[in-house]
This record gives sequence, C-alpha cells and structure tokens, in this order.
Amino acid sequence: MKLSVVIPVMNEVENIKPLFAALASSLGDIDHEVVLVDDGSSDGTVAEIQRNAPANLQLVVLNKNYGQTTAMAAGIDHAKGELIATMDGDLQNDPADIPMMMRYLYDNDLDVVAGRRAGRQDGMVLRKIPSTIANALIRTLTNVHIRDYGCTLKVFKKDVAKNLGLYGELHRFIPVLVQLYGANMAEVDVRHHARKFGKSKYGIGRTFKVMSDLLFMVFFQKYSQKPMHLFGSLGFSSLFIGLALNLYLLVVKIMGEEIGGRPLLSLGIIMTFIGIQLITTGFIAEFIMRTYYESQNKKPYIIRKIIGKQ
Repeated sequence: MKLSVVIPVMNEVENIKPLFAALASSLGDIDHEVVLVDDGSSDGTVAEIQRNAPANLQLVVLNKNYGQTTAMAAGIDHAKGELIATMDGDLQNDPADIPMMMRYLYDNDLDVVAGRRAGRQDGMVLRKIPSTIANALIRTLTNVHIRDYGCTLKVFKKDVAKNLGLYGELHRFIPVLVQLYGANMAEVDVRHHARKFGKSKYGIGRTFKVMSDLLFMVFFQKYSQKPMHLFGSLGFSSLFIGLALNLYLLVVKIMGEEIGGRPLLSLGIIMTFIGIQLITTGFIAEFIMRTYYESQNKKPYIIRKIIGKQ
C-alpha cells in the first residue's frame, strides 16, 4: 500500500461525512487507506464513522480520551502504508495537499515533509499570537528551524513515523523527534481552512503543557544519552560554591570571628548538599539510561543503510 492517512478524532460527528468526501476526492488516484482513531468521543462520532465508512477505512476506537499524541501513535502503529500522512479531523488541514507533499518528499529524497499553514484561519489572540511565540521559543531552544510546529499535516516514510516514540503530549515536538532520529526533513506551505463544525479542543490553557514538554524535549535532545553531563556540571558547580563558602567561613572562624548567625553559613551548607544530590542524581540517571538500552537490547544509534558486501 502506498499511503496511510492517520487522523485522530474526538467529538467531530459533523465533520465525518465531509472528511470522507474530501479524502476520496483528493486521494482517489492513490492506493491508500484511512486510519481513523477515535479518542474517546462522546457525541456519536463512532456511529457516524461506521454509517459512512469507505472500504479502505480502518477504525481504531480507544477506550477513553488519551490525548492527540497517544491517538496519533495508535494510528501510526496500525498503519500499513509505505508513507504515512497525519492530519486533523476538523478539515482545517486539506487532504488535497497530501499528493503534493508526497511528490516533494520523493523529488527531494526526504524522510519527512512538514506542513506550514499559509494564511492560517484561526483567532489572533488565543491561537496565532501564542503559537508564534511558542514556535520562536522552540526554535531557539532546540535549534530545529521549523516555522510551524503546530501543523498536524505531515508526510513521513514509514520507518521514521513508526520510530518517533510518541508519548504524553509530544505531537507538537515531532520535528524535534525527527531530528533526533536523524531523518531528512523539509517544510512546505499548505492550505488552512476555518473550522466549519464543532469547536477546537485546545485553548490558551495548553500553553503551560507546551512549556513543560519543551523543557523535557530540550533535556531529551541534549542529554538523553549523557544525563551525567547535565547533572554533573550543575552538581559540581553547586558543590564548588558551597565548599568555597564553607572554606571562607572556616578561615573567618579561625581568625576569631563569630559565624553561627551568618546567612552565608546556611547558604554554604545548602549549596554543598545540593551539589552532592545533583551528582548522585546524575549517577542514577546514567544507570537508568543504560538499563533502558541494555534491557531491551536497544542501540543508541540508527543505521540509515549499509553499502557494500555484508
């Protein structure tokens, strides 16, 4: 099969029929399947899907709402296509862009093509401005230069999509995961439509989740295989400051001055203990990292291809 289109949905009952019609119109000439993942809908979405299901549909119904990342991961796990496209089920993404993205991927020998929403049809205050700020912050901290991290419309080669390691709420950071995998990626302009039915599942409150995930992604990107480099550096810095303060106070005490009531004494002791704790945390993190790889026979590298006689 050439293509699998993975679409997480939740409470999108009014969008199902137009979604199927748009997919059939845009992808009719391509050997493809549609993998819909229902993420705990409560409005009759599953029944509407079953009433209008095309022959090439695979429906995965989750037992409760897990979130977009988990639903997307479930769809990718069940996809059989040589290429895997992901998109939202609210028809703000346009499936008519998928053939163009497939051609761009093949013509430029890429592993992933990410959509960039041109003329984005969303509210300015609650969607566009926070998104712009978040995109700039993510680019700065991760050094992955994608302009639109929030666009779900992407096309992947199968081996990349199935090895992304999507957990929690990390779908916003797929470009970072793609870079960690070592895949070749580019971004192209795609259409973006205003939502016609239903309402967005996301509000300004997700900002704090994005910030938390960003901190994790920066750590994961830089220190997942060498956590001691982070905890050791912070730990030894803190330990050095603490010991220096304590040494200074020891000299002051020897010179006959009273140090019991000095705030520097408390600070020196606290910094010393923080340093010791960070260093020991680094040792524990190193053991966890090694156990992760060795217990599952994982390798800390991915081979793209091997050339020559084996």
